[in-house]
Amino acid sequence: MQASGVWSLQPLADMSAAEFRDWQALLEDRTGVVVNEQRRAFLQTSLGARMRELGINDYGSYYRQVTDGPRGAVEWSNLLDRLTVQETRFFRHKPSFDLLERYLRQRVDEVGQSRPLALWSVGCSSGEEPYSLAMVTTQVMEAAGLAPLFGVTGTDISLNALGKAREARYAARKLDEFDAGLVARFFIAQDDGRYQVVPNLVERVCCARLNVLELAKAPMSGMDVIFCQNLLIYFRRWRRREILNRLAERLAPGGMLVVGVGEVVDWHHPALEPVADERVLAFTRKG
Repeated sequence: MQASGVWSLQPLADMSAAEFRDWQALLEDRTGVVVNEQRRAFLQTSLGARMRELGINDYGSYYRQVTDGPRGAVEWSNLLDRLTVQETRFFRHKPSFDLLERYLRQRVDEVGQSRPLALWSVGCSSGEEPYSLAMVTTQVMEAAGLAPLFGVTGTDISLNALGKAREARYAARKLDEFDAGLVARFFIAQDDGRYQVVPNLVERVCCARLNVLELAKAPMSGMDVIFCQNLLIYFRRWRRREILNRLAERLAPGGMLVVGVGEVVDWHHPALEPVADERVLAFTRKG
C-alpha cells in the first residue's frame, strides 16, 4: 500500500498532441462537447486523476481501455462524471425565472386543470434547476387556487449528477440567497446541516439519463416549458442549432423554450416566435 501511495503522487507525463487529438475526437463524437486548447489542462487533470486510481500511467493505454467494448463502456460512464461540468445553483439567471412565472400564469389561465403541465430541464446537473422550476410552478398554481398538477423532467448525461438530483439534499450555502419563507416552504433542515427538498416537491420531479446527441430517441413531447441553459456553450455552432431544432419539436403549441443568453446567435425556427424580453433568450411555439 505504501508503494502504491508513493506512486500515486508521481506526476503523469504530459499529454502529447496526438493523444490530445484522440481524446478531443472521442469526447466530441460521444457527447458533442468540444474541448479546445484552453481546456486542455482541465482534460489532462481529470483524466490523470482517474488514471492514478486505476494505476495507469499513460493516456494512450487509458484511451484503449475506455474504448474497449463493454468493459470500456463501464469505465467511460465513470469518466464522464469527471469530465462534465456540474456547477449550478437554484434560480440560475433570475430573469429567466421571472419570465417563467409570468408565462405560467398565462399558461394556467389557458390550460387550467385540463391536463398536467410538463416542464423539462435539459442538462439538469445535480437538480437545482428542475427543483427551481417545480417551486415556481407550485407557487403559480397555488396562487391560482389550483392543485399542483404538473411534472418536471430533468435529464443529464452524468449518472453521478443524477444521483445527487434524486437525493435532493443540498448544502446550506446553496440556499444563501433564498428568501427565508421559500426555504421554510420547500426545504427541511437535516441533522448534518444540509437541507432536504420537501417530499411533495421531489415527487413532482423525475430525473433520467439522456445524451443530448440522442434527442431524436427521447420520449418527451408536448412540453409546456423547456429550459436549456448553460449547456450549448460546450458544442459547435452547427450542433447547437441541431439540438435546438430537436427541442423545438418537443414543445406543445404555445410552449416556451428558454436558452442561455448568448449561447446561440441567429437561430430561427419556423414554428417558434421570439419572446420580447431583452434580458432573456426565449421562444414560444406558434399555435
